[in-house]
Amino acid sequence: MHFVDAAGILSPENGMNIYRGCTHGCIYCDSRSKCYQFTHEFEDIEVKQNAPQLLERALRSKRKKCMIGTGAMCDPYMHCEEQLGLTRKCIEIIDHYGFGLAIQTKSDRILRDLDLLKSIQHKSKCVVQMTLTTYDEDLCRILEPNVCTTKRRYEVLQILRENGIPTIVWMSPILPFLNDTRENIEGILNYCIQAKVYGIMCFGMGLTLRQGNREYFYDALEKHFPGLRGKYHRKYGYAYEVPSENHVELMNLFHETCKAHGMVSNVEELFAYLHEFPQDKGYEQLSLFT
Repeated sequence: MHFVDAAGILSPENGMNIYRGCTHGCIYCDSRSKCYQFTHEFEDIEVKQNAPQLLERALRSKRKKCMIGTGAMCDPYMHCEEQLGLTRKCIEIIDHYGFGLAIQTKSDRILRDLDLLKSIQHKSKCVVQMTLTTYDEDLCRILEPNVCTTKRRYEVLQILRENGIPTIVWMSPILPFLNDTRENIEGILNYCIQAKVYGIMCFGMGLTLRQGNREYFYDALEKHFPGLRGKYHRKYGYAYEVPSENHVELMNLFHETCKAHGMVSNVEELFAYLHEFPQDKGYEQLSLFT
């Protein structure tokens, strides 16, 4: 972990990354890709120590309130957040100035800030996005080793629903020959149904591999699943897109299940929802669950 003073904190689309790098250790992580130009080891977290000050300055200068997003590149609830609390400080600022929040994580540490999430939801809009990829707990501990398992994330989704906070699940990536099975997809979808999520992001059954994350992924396959690296090489080589052989069947299952249970599955519609800021102070997201 090392500290820097950043020049800015919000992207043109009002997204922010308080940290760079990650300690969750997910074997498929796209953020490891060299195209993101990391100048440090991925697990050596870069901490933007002046993030709260930059965010406050940015929000004070905005003429119109909007949704602020975080978690797209680096999880805001990594292990270092327990010590540093920068994510909480930034959420406090978002709450104070009446902006909305769209936050994405794999960690149950988000429950520490439930009070703030509820406050933002009451004033404007708060959407929590949770990644679910692997229903089998033992397999999940291999694929996503340093963060809470899917079952615990499902429990977090339930707690958020009980507190009136809408949720979106990212069901991505799905790894060929590992979790691209009907049993796995049905397990995740059942969790989503029970948690009454607003919608599910799914970009297809498969994953993408680029220089940087490809090497890390293949090394993990060699370590945990002997022989599987060779199988990937023979079928996919160095392709960017790595689709599952079961793509069509599983996507049909996905869309049919979402339609039957009123969960949004259209990616464009979900992104529009995440960016849409309610103008009326009386906005109540609880109506989603009626």
